[in-house]
Amino acid sequence: MSAEEAAALIPSGVNVGMSGFTGAGYPKVLPAALARRIVAANERGERFKISVWTGASTAPELDGALAMVDGIEMRLPYQSDPTCRKRINAGEMEYIDIHLSHVAQFVWLGFLGKLDIAVVEVSGILPDGRLIPSSSVGNNKTWLDRADKIILEVNAWQNPALEGMHDIYYGTALPPHRKPIPLIHPQDRIGEPYFRVDLDKVIAVVETNHPDRNSPFSPPDETSRRISGHVLEFLQHEVKKGRLPESLLPLQSGVGNVANAVMAGLEGGPFENLTAYTEVLQDGMLELLKSGKMVSASATSFSLSPDALTELNADLASYKDRIILRPQEISNHPELIRRLGVIAMNGLIEADIYGNVNSTHIRGTSIMNGIGGSGDFARNALVSIFMTPSSAKGGAISCIVPMASHVDHTEHDVQVIITEQGVADLRGLSPKQRAKVIIENCAHPTFKPVLKDYCARALEFSPGRHTPHLLEQAFMFMSNWDANATTQEAWSADTVVQADAWKK
Repeated sequence: MSAEEAAALIPSGVNVGMSGFTGAGYPKVLPAALARRIVAANERGERFKISVWTGASTAPELDGALAMVDGIEMRLPYQSDPTCRKRINAGEMEYIDIHLSHVAQFVWLGFLGKLDIAVVEVSGILPDGRLIPSSSVGNNKTWLDRADKIILEVNAWQNPALEGMHDIYYGTALPPHRKPIPLIHPQDRIGEPYFRVDLDKVIAVVETNHPDRNSPFSPPDETSRRISGHVLEFLQHEVKKGRLPESLLPLQSGVGNVANAVMAGLEGGPFENLTAYTEVLQDGMLELLKSGKMVSASATSFSLSPDALTELNADLASYKDRIILRPQEISNHPELIRRLGVIAMNGLIEADIYGNVNSTHIRGTSIMNGIGGSGDFARNALVSIFMTPSSAKGGAISCIVPMASHVDHTEHDVQVIITEQGVADLRGLSPKQRAKVIIENCAHPTFKPVLKDYCARALEFSPGRHTPHLLEQAFMFMSNWDANATTQEAWSADTVVQADAWKK
Protein backbone atom coordinates (compact mmCIF):
# COMPACT_ATOMS: atom_id res chain seq x y z
CA MET A 1 0.00 0.00 0.00
CA SER A 2 1.02 3.64 -0.11
CA ALA A 3 2.84 5.39 2.72
CA GLU A 4 -0.31 7.43 3.40
CA GLU A 5 -2.43 4.27 3.70
CA ALA A 6 0.12 2.68 6.03
CA ALA A 7 0.40 5.85 8.16
CA ALA A 8 -3.38 5.77 8.63
CA LEU A 9 -2.92 2.48 10.50
CA ILE A 10 -0.91 4.20 13.27
CA PRO A 11 -3.16 5.78 15.93
CA SER A 12 -2.18 8.49 18.37
CA GLY A 13 -0.72 7.45 21.72
CA VAL A 14 1.08 4.28 20.60
CA ASN A 15 4.68 3.18 21.06
CA VAL A 16 6.36 2.71 17.69
CA GLY A 17 9.70 0.93 17.24
CA MET A 18 11.38 2.25 14.09
CA SER A 19 14.48 1.00 12.35
CA GLY A 20 17.50 3.20 11.92
CA PHE A 21 20.96 3.67 13.37
CA THR A 22 23.18 6.71 12.65
CA GLY A 23 21.48 7.67 9.41
CA ALA A 24 21.31 4.16 7.94
CA GLY A 25 18.39 1.79 7.47
CA TYR A 26 15.59 4.03 8.74
CA PRO A 27 12.10 4.10 7.15
CA LYS A 28 12.17 6.71 4.40
CA VAL A 29 8.56 7.60 3.53
CA LEU A 30 6.19 6.51 6.28
CA PRO A 31 7.38 9.07 8.89
CA ALA A 32 6.73 11.95 6.48
CA ALA A 33 3.27 10.59 5.67
CA LEU A 34 2.60 10.24 9.39
CA ALA A 35 3.77 13.84 9.94
CA ARG A 36 1.25 15.04 7.37
CA ARG A 37 -1.45 13.08 9.16
CA ILE A 38 -0.44 14.69 12.45
CA VAL A 39 -0.65 18.16 10.91
CA ALA A 40 -4.15 17.42 9.64
CA ALA A 41 -5.20 16.16 13.08
CA ASN A 42 -3.78 19.25 14.77
CA GLU A 43 -5.71 21.48 12.37
CA ARG A 44 -8.88 19.72 13.47
CA GLY A 45 -7.95 20.48 17.08
CA GLU A 46 -6.95 16.89 17.85
CA ARG A 47 -3.82 16.06 19.83
CA PHE A 48 -1.76 13.44 17.96
CA LYS A 49 1.54 12.18 19.34
CA ILE A 50 3.40 8.87 19.38
CA SER A 51 6.43 7.58 21.23
CA VAL A 52 9.38 6.73 18.97
CA TRP A 53 11.94 4.04 19.83
CA THR A 54 14.85 3.41 17.46
CA GLY A 55 18.31 1.86 17.40
CA ALA A 56 20.09 5.21 17.66
CA SER A 57 19.92 8.47 15.71
CA THR A 58 18.08 8.45 12.39
CA ALA A 59 17.67 11.29 9.86
CA PRO A 60 15.62 14.43 9.12
CA GLU A 61 13.07 12.30 7.25
CA LEU A 62 12.21 10.53 10.53
CA ASP A 63 13.21 12.39 13.69
CA GLY A 64 13.12 15.79 12.02
CA ALA A 65 9.80 15.29 10.25
CA LEU A 66 7.98 14.09 13.37
CA ALA A 67 9.62 16.55 15.76
CA MET A 68 8.86 19.49 13.47
CA VAL A 69 5.11 18.84 13.78
CA ASP A 70 5.39 18.17 17.54
CA GLY A 71 4.40 14.57 16.94
CA ILE A 72 6.74 12.81 19.39
CA GLU A 73 5.66 12.30 22.98
CA MET A 74 8.67 10.22 24.06
CA ARG A 75 11.96 9.51 22.29
CA LEU A 76 14.61 6.90 23.07
CA PRO A 77 17.41 5.75 23.20
CA TYR A 78 19.63 8.22 21.26
CA GLN A 79 19.04 11.14 18.93
CA SER A 80 21.05 13.80 17.13
CA ASP A 81 18.37 15.78 15.31
CA PRO A 82 18.44 19.57 15.94
CA THR A 83 14.64 19.89 16.14
CA CYS A 84 14.38 16.91 18.50
CA ARG A 85 17.13 18.36 20.65
CA LYS A 86 15.43 21.76 20.77
CA ARG A 87 12.09 20.28 21.83
CA ILE A 88 13.69 18.02 24.45
CA ASN A 89 15.61 20.90 26.01
CA ALA A 90 12.52 23.10 25.92
CA GLY A 91 10.61 20.47 27.87
CA GLU A 92 8.25 19.80 24.96
CA MET A 93 9.37 16.20 24.34
CA GLU A 94 10.25 13.51 26.86
CA TYR A 95 13.53 11.71 26.29
CA ILE A 96 15.09 8.63 27.88
CA ASP A 97 18.85 8.41 27.40
CA ILE A 98 19.70 4.75 27.81
CA HIS A 99 22.68 2.49 27.15
CA LEU A 100 22.16 0.96 23.72
CA SER A 101 22.84 -2.56 24.97
CA HIS A 102 19.97 -2.25 27.49
CA VAL A 103 17.14 -1.41 25.09
CA ALA A 104 16.24 -4.94 23.96
CA GLN A 105 16.18 -6.22 27.54
CA PHE A 106 14.04 -3.28 28.67
CA VAL A 107 11.53 -3.98 25.91
CA TRP A 108 11.36 -7.72 26.58
CA LEU A 109 10.78 -7.09 30.28
CA GLY A 110 8.15 -4.44 29.62
CA PHE A 111 9.99 -1.63 31.43
CA LEU A 112 9.04 0.79 28.63
CA GLY A 113 5.47 -0.38 28.19
CA LYS A 114 4.01 -2.34 25.31
CA LEU A 115 5.48 -2.03 21.84
CA ASP A 116 2.42 -1.49 19.69
CA ILE A 117 3.83 -1.14 16.18
CA ALA A 118 7.17 -1.76 14.43
CA VAL A 119 8.13 0.19 11.31
CA VAL A 120 11.19 -1.47 9.85
CA GLU A 121 13.09 -0.93 6.61
CA VAL A 122 14.34 -4.12 4.92
CA SER A 123 16.16 -4.81 1.69
CA GLY A 124 13.81 -7.53 0.58
CA ILE A 125 11.33 -10.25 1.51
CA LEU A 126 12.06 -13.88 0.68
CA PRO A 127 9.31 -16.22 -0.63
CA ASP A 128 9.14 -17.94 2.76
CA GLY A 129 8.60 -14.63 4.54
CA ARG A 130 12.08 -14.12 5.99
CA LEU A 131 13.38 -10.55 5.72
CA ILE A 132 16.67 -9.37 4.25
CA PRO A 133 18.00 -6.73 6.67
CA SER A 134 18.92 -3.26 5.50
CA SER A 135 22.05 -1.15 6.06
CA SER A 136 21.59 -1.17 9.83
CA VAL A 137 20.33 -3.79 12.26
CA GLY A 138 20.01 -1.90 15.54
CA ASN A 139 16.99 -3.08 17.54
CA ASN A 140 15.05 -4.40 14.54
CA LYS A 141 15.06 -8.02 15.71
CA THR A 142 13.48 -6.93 19.00
CA TRP A 143 10.92 -4.69 17.27
CA LEU A 144 9.84 -7.53 14.96
CA ASP A 145 9.64 -10.00 17.83
CA ARG A 146 7.78 -7.82 20.33
CA ALA A 147 5.51 -5.51 18.32
CA ASP A 148 1.81 -6.33 18.07
CA LYS A 149 1.74 -5.07 14.47
CA ILE A 150 4.43 -4.59 11.83
CA ILE A 151 4.79 -2.24 8.87
CA LEU A 152 7.63 -2.98 6.46
CA GLU A 153 9.32 -0.58 4.08
CA VAL A 154 11.08 -2.54 1.33
CA ASN A 155 13.76 -0.24 -0.05
CA ALA A 156 14.91 -1.10 -3.57
CA TRP A 157 17.75 1.44 -3.24
CA GLN A 158 19.59 -0.78 -0.78
CA ASN A 159 22.33 -2.83 -2.40
CA PRO A 160 21.30 -6.46 -3.12
CA ALA A 161 24.82 -7.47 -2.05
CA LEU A 162 23.79 -6.75 1.55
CA GLU A 163 22.15 -10.16 1.59
CA GLY A 164 24.36 -12.49 3.58
CA MET A 165 26.30 -9.76 5.41
CA HIS A 166 24.12 -9.83 8.54
CA ASP A 167 24.36 -12.14 11.54
CA ILE A 168 21.06 -12.15 13.43
CA TYR A 169 21.46 -14.10 16.67
CA TYR A 170 18.31 -15.71 18.08
CA GLY A 171 19.96 -17.33 21.10
CA THR A 172 19.32 -14.62 23.67
CA ALA A 173 16.91 -15.23 26.54
CA LEU A 174 15.82 -13.69 29.80
CA PRO A 175 17.15 -14.85 33.18
CA PRO A 176 17.25 -17.55 34.43
CA HIS A 177 17.39 -19.13 30.97
CA ARG A 178 20.38 -17.33 29.52
CA LYS A 179 23.27 -19.26 28.02
CA PRO A 180 26.76 -18.09 27.01
CA ILE A 181 26.85 -16.28 23.67
CA PRO A 182 29.08 -18.49 21.47
CA LEU A 183 31.12 -15.69 19.90
CA ILE A 184 34.87 -16.24 20.37
CA HIS A 185 36.41 -13.97 17.71
CA PRO A 186 35.12 -10.67 16.30
CA GLN A 187 34.61 -12.23 12.87
CA ASP A 188 32.58 -15.23 14.12
CA ARG A 189 29.07 -15.70 12.74
CA ILE A 190 26.71 -17.20 15.31
CA GLY A 191 23.28 -16.46 13.86
CA GLU A 192 21.53 -16.31 10.50
CA PRO A 193 21.47 -13.76 7.66
CA TYR A 194 17.75 -12.98 7.89
CA PHE A 195 15.06 -11.71 10.25
CA ARG A 196 12.26 -14.04 11.18
CA VAL A 197 8.80 -12.50 11.27
CA ASP A 198 5.30 -13.60 12.17
CA LEU A 199 3.52 -12.79 8.90
CA ASP A 200 0.18 -12.54 10.67
CA LYS A 201 1.46 -9.39 12.40
CA VAL A 202 2.40 -7.62 9.14
CA ILE A 203 -0.33 -5.07 8.43
CA ALA A 204 1.36 -3.16 5.58
CA VAL A 205 4.20 -3.32 3.08
CA VAL A 206 5.39 -0.07 1.50
CA GLU A 207 7.81 -0.10 -1.42
CA THR A 208 10.44 2.65 -1.55
CA ASN A 209 13.55 3.60 -3.48
CA HIS A 210 15.35 6.19 -1.36
CA PRO A 211 18.98 6.52 -0.25
CA ASP A 212 20.20 6.58 3.31
CA ARG A 213 20.97 10.03 4.69
CA ASN A 214 24.63 10.00 5.65
CA SER A 215 26.53 13.10 6.72
CA PRO A 216 29.96 14.03 5.39
CA PHE A 217 32.93 14.10 7.75
CA SER A 218 35.20 17.11 7.90
CA PRO A 219 38.76 16.43 6.76
CA PRO A 220 41.05 15.95 9.78
CA ASP A 221 42.30 19.31 11.01
CA GLU A 222 45.55 19.89 12.87
CA THR A 223 43.94 19.27 16.27
CA SER A 224 42.42 15.95 15.16
CA ARG A 225 45.72 14.87 13.60
CA ARG A 226 47.57 15.60 16.83
CA ILE A 227 45.01 13.64 18.85
CA SER A 228 45.34 10.77 16.39
CA GLY A 229 49.12 10.89 16.70
CA HIS A 230 48.92 10.66 20.49
CA VAL A 231 46.55 7.69 20.24
CA LEU A 232 48.99 5.85 17.98
CA GLU A 233 51.90 6.64 20.28
CA PHE A 234 49.94 5.30 23.24
CA LEU A 235 49.02 2.08 21.44
CA GLN A 236 52.62 1.56 20.33
CA HIS A 237 53.72 2.04 23.92
CA GLU A 238 51.23 -0.60 25.08
CA VAL A 239 52.57 -3.04 22.47
CA LYS A 240 56.14 -2.34 23.56
CA LYS A 241 55.17 -3.01 27.17
CA GLY A 242 53.65 -6.35 26.14
CA ARG A 243 50.13 -5.36 27.19
CA LEU A 244 48.78 -5.51 23.64
CA PRO A 245 49.68 -7.81 20.73
CA GLU A 246 51.24 -6.32 17.61
CA SER A 247 47.90 -6.57 15.81
CA LEU A 248 46.29 -4.84 18.81
CA LEU A 249 42.89 -6.10 20.00
CA PRO A 250 39.41 -5.47 18.54
CA LEU A 251 38.85 -1.74 18.10
CA GLN A 252 35.75 0.24 18.96
CA SER A 253 35.42 3.81 17.77
CA GLY A 254 32.65 6.28 18.48
CA VAL A 255 31.07 8.46 15.81
CA GLY A 256 32.63 11.77 14.83
CA ASN A 257 35.44 13.59 13.11
CA VAL A 258 38.04 12.93 15.81
CA ALA A 259 37.29 9.20 15.89
CA ASN A 260 37.43 9.11 12.10
CA ALA A 261 40.79 10.90 12.17
CA VAL A 262 42.14 8.22 14.52
CA MET A 263 41.11 5.53 12.05
CA ALA A 264 42.86 7.49 9.30
CA GLY A 265 45.95 7.62 11.50
CA LEU A 266 45.91 3.86 11.89
CA GLU A 267 46.00 3.59 8.11
CA GLY A 268 49.51 5.06 8.15
CA GLY A 269 50.51 3.36 11.39
CA PRO A 270 52.59 0.24 11.99
CA PHE A 271 49.75 -2.12 12.94
CA GLU A 272 48.58 -4.94 10.66
CA ASN A 273 45.77 -7.52 10.77
CA LEU A 274 43.50 -5.24 12.76
CA THR A 275 39.96 -6.19 13.74
CA ALA A 276 36.99 -4.12 14.90
CA TYR A 277 34.16 -4.94 17.29
CA THR A 278 32.18 -1.74 17.31
CA GLU A 279 28.80 -0.08 16.79
CA VAL A 280 29.29 1.72 13.50
CA LEU A 281 31.57 1.39 10.53
CA GLN A 282 32.89 4.83 9.51
CA ASP A 283 34.96 6.08 6.59
CA GLY A 284 38.31 5.51 8.29
CA MET A 285 37.46 1.92 9.14
CA LEU A 286 36.34 1.30 5.56
CA GLU A 287 39.69 2.57 4.34
CA LEU A 288 41.47 0.15 6.68
CA LEU A 289 39.43 -2.73 5.24
CA LYS A 290 40.09 -1.53 1.71
CA SER A 291 43.86 -1.39 2.22
CA GLY A 292 43.99 -4.74 4.01
CA LYS A 293 45.21 -3.22 7.28
CA MET A 294 41.98 -4.43 8.88
CA VAL A 295 40.87 -8.00 8.25
CA SER A 296 37.33 -7.83 9.65
CA ALA A 297 34.84 -5.41 11.18
CA SER A 298 31.78 -6.27 13.26
CA ALA A 299 29.19 -3.54 13.80
CA THR A 300 25.45 -2.92 13.87
CA SER A 301 25.34 -0.18 11.23
CA PHE A 302 27.18 1.84 8.64
CA SER A 303 27.88 5.51 9.33
CA LEU A 304 29.55 6.65 6.14
CA SER A 305 29.96 9.90 4.28
CA PRO A 306 28.15 10.09 0.91
CA ASP A 307 31.41 9.54 -0.98
CA ALA A 308 32.38 6.54 1.12
CA LEU A 309 28.89 5.08 0.81
CA THR A 310 29.06 5.37 -2.98
CA GLU A 311 32.43 3.63 -2.95
CA LEU A 312 31.15 0.86 -0.67
CA ASN A 313 28.06 0.19 -2.77
CA ALA A 314 30.16 0.00 -5.92
CA ASP A 315 32.15 -2.92 -4.49
CA LEU A 316 30.01 -4.22 -1.63
CA ALA A 317 30.29 -7.87 -2.64
CA SER A 318 34.04 -7.82 -1.98
CA TYR A 319 33.44 -6.76 1.63
CA LYS A 320 30.72 -9.30 2.39
CA ASP A 321 33.00 -11.78 4.16
CA ARG A 322 34.83 -9.08 6.12
CA ILE A 323 31.94 -6.94 7.41
CA ILE A 324 29.33 -8.34 9.79
CA LEU A 325 26.24 -6.41 10.88
CA ARG A 326 24.67 -7.66 14.14
CA PRO A 327 21.81 -6.62 16.45
CA GLN A 328 22.99 -3.91 18.83
CA GLU A 329 22.27 -6.12 21.84
CA ILE A 330 25.17 -8.25 20.50
CA SER A 331 27.43 -5.53 19.04
CA ASN A 332 27.26 -3.68 22.39
CA HIS A 333 27.04 -6.66 24.71
CA PRO A 334 29.11 -6.02 27.87
CA GLU A 335 30.17 -9.65 28.31
CA LEU A 336 31.45 -9.88 24.74
CA ILE A 337 33.26 -6.54 25.00
CA ARG A 338 34.98 -7.67 28.20
CA ARG A 339 35.89 -11.12 26.89
CA LEU A 340 37.22 -9.93 23.53
CA GLY A 341 39.39 -7.29 25.23
CA VAL A 342 38.11 -4.40 23.14
CA ILE A 343 40.06 -1.14 22.88
CA ALA A 344 37.38 1.54 23.26
CA MET A 345 37.88 5.03 21.84
CA ASN A 346 35.12 7.57 22.44
CA GLY A 347 34.59 11.32 22.46
CA LEU A 348 33.38 13.64 25.19
CA ILE A 349 31.98 17.10 25.88
CA GLU A 350 34.03 17.72 28.99
CA ALA A 351 36.23 15.83 31.43
CA ASP A 352 37.06 16.98 34.92
CA ILE A 353 40.43 16.95 36.60
CA TYR A 354 39.69 13.63 38.34
CA GLY A 355 38.70 11.79 35.16
CA ASN A 356 34.90 11.95 35.27
CA VAL A 357 33.49 12.38 31.77
CA ASN A 358 30.40 14.19 30.52
CA SER A 359 29.48 12.97 27.05
CA THR A 360 25.85 14.06 26.86
CA HIS A 361 24.96 17.42 28.42
CA ILE A 362 25.80 21.06 27.85
CA ARG A 363 26.16 22.97 31.13
CA GLY A 364 24.73 20.00 32.95
CA THR A 365 21.12 20.49 31.87
CA SER A 366 20.73 20.48 28.08
CA ILE A 367 21.06 17.18 26.22
CA MET A 368 23.29 17.13 23.17
CA ASN A 369 22.74 13.66 21.68
CA GLY A 370 22.92 10.92 24.28
CA ILE A 371 25.24 8.35 25.80
CA GLY A 372 24.76 5.91 22.91
CA GLY A 373 27.02 2.91 23.28
CA SER A 374 29.97 4.67 24.87
CA GLY A 375 29.02 3.41 28.33
CA ASP A 376 28.67 -0.17 27.11
CA PHE A 377 32.24 -0.06 25.84
CA ALA A 378 33.94 2.25 28.35
CA ARG A 379 33.04 0.22 31.42
CA ASN A 380 33.88 -3.14 29.87
CA ALA A 381 36.81 -2.47 27.55
CA LEU A 382 40.32 -3.69 28.23
CA VAL A 383 41.49 -0.15 27.51
CA SER A 384 39.01 2.74 27.78
CA ILE A 385 40.19 5.88 25.95
CA PHE A 386 38.35 9.20 25.77
CA MET A 387 39.47 11.76 23.18
CA THR A 388 38.71 15.47 22.82
CA PRO A 389 40.22 18.77 21.75
CA SER A 390 41.40 20.56 24.89
CA SER A 391 39.17 23.56 24.17
CA ALA A 392 35.98 24.39 22.28
CA LYS A 393 34.14 27.37 20.80
CA GLY A 394 37.25 28.76 19.18
CA GLY A 395 39.26 28.42 22.38
CA ALA A 396 36.67 30.13 24.59
CA ILE A 397 35.82 27.04 26.64
CA SER A 398 38.07 24.52 28.32
CA CYS A 399 37.10 20.89 27.80
CA ILE A 400 39.04 20.06 30.97
CA VAL A 401 37.13 21.51 33.93
CA PRO A 402 37.36 21.38 37.75
CA MET A 403 34.13 19.38 38.07
CA ALA A 404 32.06 17.89 35.24
CA SER A 405 28.63 19.50 35.05
CA HIS A 406 27.12 16.08 34.31
CA VAL A 407 28.75 12.66 34.62
CA ASP A 408 28.10 9.78 32.22
CA HIS A 409 31.36 7.90 32.76
CA THR A 410 32.78 7.99 36.26
CA GLU A 411 36.49 8.09 36.98
CA HIS A 412 36.28 4.31 37.51
CA ASP A 413 35.51 3.73 33.81
CA VAL A 414 37.94 6.25 32.30
CA GLN A 415 41.45 4.90 31.89
CA VAL A 416 43.05 7.26 29.38
CA ILE A 417 42.26 10.83 28.32
CA ILE A 418 43.86 12.20 25.15
CA THR A 419 43.76 15.73 23.76
CA GLU A 420 45.93 17.44 21.18
CA GLN A 421 48.10 18.48 24.15
CA GLY A 422 49.00 14.94 25.16
CA VAL A 423 48.07 11.71 26.94
CA ALA A 424 46.91 11.22 30.52
CA ASP A 425 47.21 7.55 31.46
CA LEU A 426 45.11 7.35 34.62
CA ARG A 427 45.54 3.66 35.37
CA GLY A 428 46.85 3.03 38.86
CA LEU A 429 46.61 6.65 39.96
CA SER A 430 44.80 8.13 42.96
CA PRO A 431 42.44 11.09 42.41
CA LYS A 432 45.06 13.74 43.26
CA GLN A 433 47.58 12.00 41.01
CA ARG A 434 45.04 11.87 38.18
CA ALA A 435 44.36 15.59 38.53
CA LYS A 436 48.03 16.42 38.21
CA VAL A 437 48.48 14.27 35.08
CA ILE A 438 45.28 15.46 33.37
CA ILE A 439 46.06 19.14 33.89
CA GLU A 440 49.70 18.84 32.93
CA ASN A 441 49.22 16.62 29.86
CA CYS A 442 45.74 17.44 28.51
CA ALA A 443 44.66 20.96 29.48
CA HIS A 444 45.01 23.86 27.04
CA PRO A 445 47.80 26.28 28.03
CA THR A 446 45.23 29.07 28.41
CA PHE A 447 43.42 27.20 31.16
CA LYS A 448 46.26 25.25 32.76
CA PRO A 449 47.25 27.95 35.33
CA VAL A 450 43.74 28.42 36.71
CA LEU A 451 43.18 24.64 36.89
CA LYS A 452 46.41 24.27 38.84
CA ASP A 453 45.35 27.10 41.10
CA TYR A 454 41.99 25.45 41.74
CA CYS A 455 43.73 22.17 42.64
CA ALA A 456 46.05 23.89 45.07
CA ARG A 457 43.23 25.79 46.76
CA ALA A 458 41.00 22.70 46.88
CA LEU A 459 43.80 20.73 48.52
CA GLU A 460 44.19 23.49 51.11
CA PHE A 461 40.55 24.22 51.91
CA SER A 462 38.47 21.18 50.88
CA PRO A 463 36.81 19.43 53.83
CA GLY A 464 38.00 16.11 52.37
CA ARG A 465 41.45 15.52 50.90
CA HIS A 466 40.83 12.31 48.93
CA THR A 467 39.10 14.09 46.03
CA PRO A 468 39.54 17.75 46.99
CA HIS A 469 36.85 20.13 45.77
CA LEU A 470 35.56 23.57 46.61
CA LEU A 471 31.93 23.07 45.69
CA GLU A 472 31.04 26.77 45.68
CA GLN A 473 33.83 27.40 43.14
CA ALA A 474 33.90 24.18 41.11
CA PHE A 475 31.68 25.50 38.32
CA MET A 476 33.24 28.94 38.07
CA PHE A 477 34.61 28.09 34.63
CA MET A 478 31.05 27.71 33.44
CA SER A 479 29.56 30.72 35.21
CA ASN A 480 32.34 33.04 34.08
CA TRP A 481 32.02 31.89 30.49
CA ASP A 482 28.26 32.46 30.62
CA ALA A 483 28.73 36.00 31.89
CA ASN A 484 31.85 37.21 30.14
CA ALA A 485 33.79 35.05 27.75
CA THR A 486 33.10 34.72 24.07
CA THR A 487 36.65 34.39 22.76
CA GLN A 488 39.90 32.82 23.81
CA GLU A 489 41.28 36.29 24.56
CA ALA A 490 38.39 37.05 26.91
CA TRP A 491 38.91 33.73 28.65
CA SER A 492 42.63 34.38 29.02
CA ALA A 493 41.88 37.66 30.78
CA ASP A 494 39.16 36.01 32.82
CA THR A 495 41.52 33.42 34.29
CA VAL A 496 43.05 36.23 36.34
CA VAL A 497 39.58 37.18 37.59
CA GLN A 498 38.89 33.53 38.47
CA ALA A 499 42.16 33.12 40.34
CA ASP A 500 41.53 36.31 42.33
CA ALA A 501 38.01 35.17 43.17
CA TRP A 502 39.23 31.78 44.37
CA LYS A 503 41.91 33.37 46.54
CA LYS A 504 39.24 35.53 48.17
